[in-house]
Amino acid sequence: MRVIEKVAVGKRGDGSLIRVEGQANWFSVICVRGKQHEISTGTSDLKLAKRVHRQKFDELAADRQGLKQFTTPQHRQLQFGALLDDLVSDYRVRRVKSFGSVLSHLKPLREHFGDWRALEITFRAIEGYITKRREDEKSNATINRELELLRRALRLAHDRQLLPSIPKVRVLTENNTRQGFFERPDLEAVVAALPAYLRDFTRFAYLTGWRKGEIISLRWSDVDRDAGAIRLRPEAAKTGRGRTVMLEGDLAELIDRRWQGRLLEKDGNVRVAALVFHREGEPVGDFRKAWATACQAAGIPDKLFHDLRRTAARNMVRAGVPERVAMAVTGHVTRSMFDRYNIVNEDDLRMAAQKTTMYVDTLPTTRSGVKVSENPERPQCLRSDI
Repeated sequence: MRVIEKVAVGKRGDGSLIRVEGQANWFSVICVRGKQHEISTGTSDLKLAKRVHRQKFDELAADRQGLKQFTTPQHRQLQFGALLDDLVSDYRVRRVKSFGSVLSHLKPLREHFGDWRALEITFRAIEGYITKRREDEKSNATINRELELLRRALRLAHDRQLLPSIPKVRVLTENNTRQGFFERPDLEAVVAALPAYLRDFTRFAYLTGWRKGEIISLRWSDVDRDAGAIRLRPEAAKTGRGRTVMLEGDLAELIDRRWQGRLLEKDGNVRVAALVFHREGEPVGDFRKAWATACQAAGIPDKLFHDLRRTAARNMVRAGVPERVAMAVTGHVTRSMFDRYNIVNEDDLRMAAQKTTMYVDTLPTTRSGVKVSENPERPQCLRSDI
């Protein structure tokens, strides 16, 4: 908009009033948190406009003292649904790998807060949302994922100066860490019941602890058969960090089987599959139904594919692999998360007790150089002349 008249108000730094082409009313020009705002005074009378301008400056001073939050018409008109749209666009631009999960967790937020104004999302409003989700029998973990997206949407708007401030969003306590893992007989029973294209896929997860998406994306260009190594590309890893796994023993035999199965013949034509694990040349898709059927047939219906990752972490530690090296194989970034996967069961505890007992039995039962009294009720003390 083109300024046709400008009037200073007060001393330097107190802002000014302007009139723009096509508008009769004066606009108050003030700077809020480093950003200039033009706010309509609602009047064409210069004297009244100056009065409104000074009121705005008083509100701004109260904001700086923490007495009352200063908001502009743009702040007050902003709807939370628009913030969620901005968050989705940001995730698309950054190509977040868990984008599907993000959309799923955004759905209840949009249903509850979608038509709210962003400034109405207060701490009390968020507490009300938590209460409602608990009434819907949602776990703390599910609610936390939703609150995390709520927090990110508000933070993104604040960083873009669309909101003057953001409320505190609490984090609920989660006590739902899974304890599932596979013993070898259970693994073999499930593998035997799986479709052929998932058998080596599952064994690979059992041996390496890789995530399902990382295994699906594994290409032959990532496999260095001459060096006996697999090098996962950073863009294919959930953490964005590439890693290397050496091919030895069962893992080397598995990759050899996949190498033999890379050639596909159809209608007399032979082509080479680019993916290490595939379904007739196509990427492995959603196999939750096939997995559930196999686990049911094996008599362990509660097992998850992700339990293989926990099992791999536990097996490496049991085998004596240093935890730092095990984390490099599985792709765990933090020690705390690896500890959650390195589950200790009763057999581990029993073995620890046995080893402790064996060690204690080797310890001497008397102190060297000390004579033990024959009368336990009145021990004789070794003493020098008094």
